[in-house]
Amino acid sequence: MDGSRLSELRKERGLTQKDLAKILSVSENSISLYERNIITPDDNMKIKIAKYFNVSLDYLLGVAKIPLPTNDIKPKIIYFSNLPEKANEELENFLNYLKGKYNL
Repeated sequence: MDGSRLSELRKERGLTQKDLAKILSVSENSISLYERNIITPDDNMKIKIAKYFNVSLDYLLGVAKIPLPTNDIKPKIIYFSNLPEKANEELENFLNYLKGKYNL
């Protein structure tokens, strides 16, 4: 997990490490260690953090640059999976174009 992302998300919400620790039911020290990348939370905690801040795990892990909301991802995947093959090819080409344009 990218500790700096956790720190940014926490600060954007106006939370202290103590506040976030209480919300996530962990110690304040754990939050500090997560943010400094000294320890990594287990997968269940990562999911809990992503859900609380409504961001994708990819964003939380530092893979994605944009904090996509967790509740927007699944419907899009279902919608795109029902497209004809030609439409999927066009969509993939368009997504690759956008990734290149915005350096994603």
